Amino acid sequence: MARKYFGTDGIRGRTNASAMTPEMAMKVGQAAGAHFLRGAHKHRVVIGKDTRLSGYMIENALVAGFTSVGMDVVQFGPIPTPAVALLTRSMRADLGVMISASHNPYEDNGIKLFGPDGFKLSDADEIAIEALLDQPAKLANAPDVGRARRIEDSRGRYIHAIKASVPEHIRFDGLHVVLDCAHGAAYQVAPTAIWELGAKVTPIGVNPNGKNINDKVGSTYVSTLQETVVSAGADIGIALDGDADRLIVVDEKGRVVDGDQIMALLGTAMSRAGKLTGDGIVATVMSNLGLERYLESQHLKLVRAKVGDRYVLEEMRNHGINVGGEQSGHMILLDHATTGDGTIAALQVLAQLVESGKPASEVLHLFDPVPQLLKNVRFAGGKPLENSMVQAVIAEAEAELAGKGRLVIRPSGTEPVIRVMAEGDDAAQVEKLVDAICDAVKAAAA
Repeated sequence: MARKYFGTDGIRGRTNASAMTPEMAMKVGQAAGAHFLRGAHKHRVVIGKDTRLSGYMIENALVAGFTSVGMDVVQFGPIPTPAVALLTRSMRADLGVMISASHNPYEDNGIKLFGPDGFKLSDADEIAIEALLDQPAKLANAPDVGRARRIEDSRGRYIHAIKASVPEHIRFDGLHVVLDCAHGAAYQVAPTAIWELGAKVTPIGVNPNGKNINDKVGSTYVSTLQETVVSAGADIGIALDGDADRLIVVDEKGRVVDGDQIMALLGTAMSRAGKLTGDGIVATVMSNLGLERYLESQHLKLVRAKVGDRYVLEEMRNHGINVGGEQSGHMILLDHATTGDGTIAALQVLAQLVESGKPASEVLHLFDPVPQLLKNVRFAGGKPLENSMVQAVIAEAEAELAGKGRLVIRPSGTEPVIRVMAEGDDAAQVEKLVDAICDAVKAAAA
C-alpha cells in the first residue's frame, strides 16, 4: 500500500510547508495515541527531540494530541533518537516519539515513532496510524484526559546505559577524542559519556541555537573535524548527526572512516570474542564490495538489505545477526540498542582502539574499498527504468561487470531521482558504465 505521510523513517518535511505543521503533529498524536490505547491501564508516551527551533512547536502539538485521547506524556527535552528508544522500553511506555529530521537542515523536522519494545514501528502499525489520520479523533472524556510532565534525569539515565556497553576493565585514559555533536541532540550526553570513561574530549558542535544543527558540522560535514583532529594532535575524531543515530570517524591523520570500515572492525572483533551471532553482518546494497570481500576472508557473510536502517534491522532480526549498519554511518548493535546509536558505536570503536594499543589509522583500515561511483539523474515524470533502451544498457553493464563488480540502480523514495551506482576493480570502467546508464535514463526521461 502506498504511503501518504510515512516515509522510510517516519514523517518528515519542511516546517510549516509540508506535513510538518502543528495541526498535523496534533493529528499524529491523536492517531498514534488511539492506535496504542490497549487495555484498561493508564497509557504513557515518552517524547524526545533534537535542537531545531521548530521542535518546541511540534512537541507542544504532539502533547495536545496525545493528552486529548487520554495518554499521559513524559517529555525528555533534547536527547538522541536511540535514547528515546531505550527509555521507551525501560520506562514501560506504550509508545515513544522522537522529533527530528536527523541530518537535514534546521528548516526541516520529522516525527519518528517507537513501539513499547523500543523498535521502530512496523509497516502495519504505520499504515493503521495513517488511516486514523484522515478520520475524526475519538477524544477522551473530560475526566480521562491525559497529563504531561517533564523529567530532568533522562540524559543521565541514557549516559548510564550506554556506558554499560563498554566492558568494565576498559578505560579511555590517555585517549584524546575530538567529538563533533552537530549542534544536535547529543551535545550534552556524548561528551559526558566519553569523558566519564576517562578520555580527554575536545568538543565541537555543542552550542545549539535552534538554527545551526548540522550547519557545517556533524557526520555529513567533517572538514572541521578533520582539521581539528590534526591540529590538536588527537587520537581520533568522531562526528555524530543531528539526532545521533549515526557516526563517521576520522583517524589521527585526518582521513575519513565510513560505516563500512566501522562495521568491519566491530563485526570481526565480536567474532573473535565469540559474541557475533549469525556468522556475519547486515549492510545495505550501497556498501562497498571491498567490505564483502574482506568479510569473506574472515569466513563471515554479508547480508545486504534495502537502503534504510529499518530494513537493515529487519534483515538482522530475520537472520539472527546482532551487527548491522549503513555506509553512511548508521550502526545497529542489537546487544546494546534497538536502533542505530552513534554514541554506542563510538564507544565500541574507542574500546577497540584501547585494546589494540594501535593508532586509529591502523585499527580502522581493514580493507581497501573498490572504486565506487554514484550519480543521480533527476527526471520530470514517467518511469524511465521501464524504458526498453534503458533496460538494454543496464543489461550490458551487468554483463560487463559480472564476477568483478556490482551495479545498483534504484529510484529515490523521496524525490524524482534515479540513483545509479556501480563498483568494480577498474575505476575507468565503472565511470564509463555509470555515465552510459545515466545518459540512457536522461534520454528516456526527455
